[in-house]
Amino acid sequence: MLVAGIGNIFLGDDGFGSEVVRRIPPDRDEDVRVVDYGIRGMHLAYDLLDAWDALVLVDAVPNRGAAGRIEVMRAEPGQEAPAGLDAHGMDPAAVFAGVRALGGVVPPTVVVGCQVLSTDEGIGLSAPVAAAVDEGAATVARVVAQLRMSRTEV
Repeated sequence: MLVAGIGNIFLGDDGFGSEVVRRIPPDRDEDVRVVDYGIRGMHLAYDLLDAWDALVLVDAVPNRGAAGRIEVMRAEPGQEAPAGLDAHGMDPAAVFAGVRALGGVVPPTVVVGCQVLSTDEGIGLSAPVAAAVDEGAATVARVVAQLRMSRTEV
């Protein structure tokens, strides 16, 4: 399973995904790889050419509620990414299209997102988004556990 933190740390709250994956302990099970991709969409696309049971994207999301609110969404392969998912230059839908163009298959994908307050230029998360980072990391852990359970039940 691949856990991918995405976002631009130079655009305020857009750095949420990167901050969350830095909080995930490195001693995870060997079947889970946690990577901070930042804005490197092609790097993620190439990594998705490997066979993964699932992908968990951790990202900032705009216009989906109060700042700091964590939301879990499914992004079905072959469909567009959830509306409003991209607050930066790395568009997950474009990454998925790139994977398919390279002959790969996008694994089942879950997005752990956090509603942003601001994606203005600047380094650092706003107070409500910074306060949601630990909850984001805990949510990723729950999602990974649920994906594992569903994989073993098949």
